[in-house]
Amino acid sequence: MSAVVEYPPAGLGHDAGPGHPERPARLRAVVAGIEAAGLGADVEWVTPRAATVEEVALVHDPGHIEAVRRFSERGGGMLTLDTGAGPRSWDAALAAAGAVLDAGERQRAAFCAVRPPGHHATAGQAQGFCLFNNVAVGAAALAARGERVLVVDWDAHHGNGTQDLFYADDRVLYVSMHQWPLYPFTGGADETGTGPGAGHTVNFPLPPGATGDVYQAAMDVVGRVSARFEPTWALVSSGFDSHRDDILEDTALGLTSGDYAALTRRVAELVPPGRCVVVLEGGYDLDALANSSAAVVAALAGRHDFQPAEPATSGGPGLDAVATTTRLAPLA
Repeated sequence: MSAVVEYPPAGLGHDAGPGHPERPARLRAVVAGIEAAGLGADVEWVTPRAATVEEVALVHDPGHIEAVRRFSERGGGMLTLDTGAGPRSWDAALAAAGAVLDAGERQRAAFCAVRPPGHHATAGQAQGFCLFNNVAVGAAALAARGERVLVVDWDAHHGNGTQDLFYADDRVLYVSMHQWPLYPFTGGADETGTGPGAGHTVNFPLPPGATGDVYQAAMDVVGRVSARFEPTWALVSSGFDSHRDDILEDTALGLTSGDYAALTRRVAELVPPGRCVVVLEGGYDLDALANSSAAVVAALAGRHDFQPAEPATSGGPGLDAVATTTRLAPLA
């Protein structure tokens, strides 16, 4: 088994502003980490196509799309208090969404090395460093083809944008494991979906210090929910800011590259072979990005002999939070 790395170089052109933690060096670290992992022929590098405006409009309001385009073409600046864009950000944003679409079309296990990230972007609003919701665009395209899509989000921050976009949609099962309390202060265990989507949102709000064994316990619950949902594809919002070395002041989770490898294998087991796509979201320590990306790609490629830079972790708090979600998740 081999894995695809979807890498659009346009992502290097996105400028979030001077001193912003969401910087081009992140992408360079990801690429360098995967290249240094020695995975050889088990990894195929591809340059994906860009998404079309019509494809982005599967989840975003036309007015929002046009506003991002005009803002970028006029030179950029700060769209919101935390989200910036530059003159090349429009192309980077389309390329990021296009990478997820391309991975879905190839029907092979894939890692999308993209920026800007996406999971905070709502239908009509850029926020949380995100312009367009890359995973949501990919999930909507797959759902439109008749697929049942599992989205697993292990970024330290709750993916409020992705949840909002599919909160009433029974074609998508959204699962988030995130630090609580933390921006954007959504993602309570009692947020489980509405209307046709009732029961199709599962949130694990975890305390600072939560370690890999807690995430594995959460994945036990996800496995039971998935058995009822029967997903045909899995998309992962892979934020590496849940790594124990992340440099953001507010993040304080306890994962390592070994944990991300184990989690990737668990998610991939829930869908048919070749139907798991992992998409870069947050993560701001460059070494953690390099090591974690390599571990995830090795897991996607089925390289059980690969040794992540750090072992998996255990012993942190959070099992009680998993138990709370288990009680509240209707499909569990």
